[in-house]
Amino acid sequence: MLELLSPAGSFDALRAAVCNGADAVYLGLDSFNARHGARNFTTEELKEAVRYCHVRGVKVHLTLNTLVSDREMPSAAQTIVHAAEAGVDAFIVQDLGIVSLCKQIAPQIELHASTQMSIHSLEGVREAAALGLRRVVLARELSMKDIAFICRNSPIEIEVFVHGALCMCYSGQCYMSAVIGRRSGNRGQCAQPCRLPYGYGRFEDRYPLSLKDNCLVQHMKELEALGVASVKIEGRMKRPEYVAIATGIYRKAIDEGTVSQEQMRQLRTAFSRQGFTEGYYQKEIGPQMFGTRVAEREDKELLQQARASYEAVEPQRIGVHFFAIIKRMQPVMLAVQDSLGNICKTQGHPPEPARTHELTTEEVTSRLSKTGGTPFFCEGVRSVIDPGLSVSAAELNRLRREVLTHLTAVRGRLNPTQIGIYCEPRRIQSEMRTPVWTVSILKTEQITTRLLQLRPKLLYVPIDRIAAEPEFYAELLKTQPIAAVLPRVVPDSEMTRLLNEMNAAATVGIRKVLLGNLGLLPAARSRGFEVAGDFGLNLYNSRAVTMAQKLGLSSLTASFEMTLPQIRDLSKPLPTELLVYGRLPLMLTENCLMRNRSGTCSCGSTTTRLVDRIGEEFRVVKDGSSCRSVLLNGKKLYMLDKLPHLRELGLWALRLSFTTENPAEIDRVLASLHGNASFDSGVCTRGLYLRGVE
Repeated sequence: MLELLSPAGSFDALRAAVCNGADAVYLGLDSFNARHGARNFTTEELKEAVRYCHVRGVKVHLTLNTLVSDREMPSAAQTIVHAAEAGVDAFIVQDLGIVSLCKQIAPQIELHASTQMSIHSLEGVREAAALGLRRVVLARELSMKDIAFICRNSPIEIEVFVHGALCMCYSGQCYMSAVIGRRSGNRGQCAQPCRLPYGYGRFEDRYPLSLKDNCLVQHMKELEALGVASVKIEGRMKRPEYVAIATGIYRKAIDEGTVSQEQMRQLRTAFSRQGFTEGYYQKEIGPQMFGTRVAEREDKELLQQARASYEAVEPQRIGVHFFAIIKRMQPVMLAVQDSLGNICKTQGHPPEPARTHELTTEEVTSRLSKTGGTPFFCEGVRSVIDPGLSVSAAELNRLRREVLTHLTAVRGRLNPTQIGIYCEPRRIQSEMRTPVWTVSILKTEQITTRLLQLRPKLLYVPIDRIAAEPEFYAELLKTQPIAAVLPRVVPDSEMTRLLNEMNAAATVGIRKVLLGNLGLLPAARSRGFEVAGDFGLNLYNSRAVTMAQKLGLSSLTASFEMTLPQIRDLSKPLPTELLVYGRLPLMLTENCLMRNRSGTCSCGSTTTRLVDRIGEEFRVVKDGSSCRSVLLNGKKLYMLDKLPHLRELGLWALRLSFTTENPAEIDRVLASLHGNASFDSGVCTRGLYLRGVE
């Protein structure tokens, strides 16, 4: 049976979800969740929320889906303890360090991979399973065929977002809010710059980054047939009425398989951005997927009905069977049993001899079936009654209420939970040494003579470039070590092409790859490549670094959302490098921004610019050999005048990232390494290394 998973940003929203048919809810505490702006729950409220849900047969998934710093780890550990003691059913996680921490402290609680983990392929799902996760929330960008392939072959459960907001960027790979405003989406603080107006080349009142809301309500039976375990409604920051409306309509769609035009209108009225889209699911990607929030008149009657569905009603969700024994001169015995096998008993006064009318089986059944005002409904009554006896209606009602109260307490009781001991990971600091240089490029023409004279320890080249020009790179490899850069997103439909490129790179003589996507680890390892971890892995703390080491990475790239002190204190069991120059990637989008602008894709030959309201320009480049877009920061990260400070961080390498630079610009940057580096705040930025994120 397809699970319906609804958002609960507050207790009212939780009641709205449960009363309208959710099988499970997901919610967050005051910290460590990706919706910091929601009302959220305190630890005491969490206990009550779990009790309320479990009585009604609803599971509770707690979101721990943000990146967590080393300094925050003890607090995160305490949060996990509180949640385990409260009885939550699953943790939704992003950070590899939190995966490790949950397994240490609460190993019996299921771990679900958040969409923030950017998992979008079968091998990504298998890697999650190998890490001990029981479910993966797939990237929203996947099509029906992508989902079907994964479900057919997945060793663990698959969850799919079916309704609500779509981020322009692959979740977990968006750094825009962090870089331009210090509010990190990976830390639950996204300021939603994608909902602001931009123009192409010059500012226009257009919204090329604002997607309509997703709506797959017409496809519930199809998703169930594909093997999807759970469908998820987005909206922890939305009001309870929205949760009630969306949950109720999706409940009916799952149960009945149809959706009326009136129900579609209600969904649009509850919340939409100029309608809905199925673009990713149907693989109909393009400008028709975009829209903005337009003020509409509220449907007061609809909202009132939504509120009434959870404020004044107790839906009868849980079926029970009653067993009554009414014997002469013995206390009346009543028991109740639910589908979980819980049995509760009570007893009353002995029955009296009947004066005019003796008690019948039908009367007992009628009285015990009146379970209104409780979460229970009567599925059956078995009774044994001696003839000639009488029990008052009031007594039967009292016994029914009493036994159901006992059952409520049993269902809401917290099960004993095994709590592990929090242990600080052993910190490994590398020797203070002068870091080497590494350089990444996007195009072959960026390899200048001066760049080669720098003799970088590694030259990072996109693997599609190596495959396209094998003779050139085979010759270059004789004098310059090269590593192939793998795309951060490779769905299963594109794996054959990538495998061919990897084979071509191996033939050239490439022995090392750089990846920011755990789903590519098996392919890289099976071909004998040494594997380096890139920034897309979001390695933000020492536990995550240790996990990366266990996965077999030979080196790693520290997250550029960290501060220099955080990087200095990071455990370094592996050689660690840091981006110190270049346009930081802000977004990785399935929608091709260039095609959406002109109708044709020119991303392989040109770059374009998005311009915001204050005139800041953001370059757009192609991601590998696919037609995805990478949105780059307008200002270049520049730390080349801070080399003495960088040498104190215990780093193995400092990386120069060349994206839109032409050969002359590259040579000017390289010349600045020899003592005349200067910071120009008009065109450069320190990124987040000095100011950090919220």
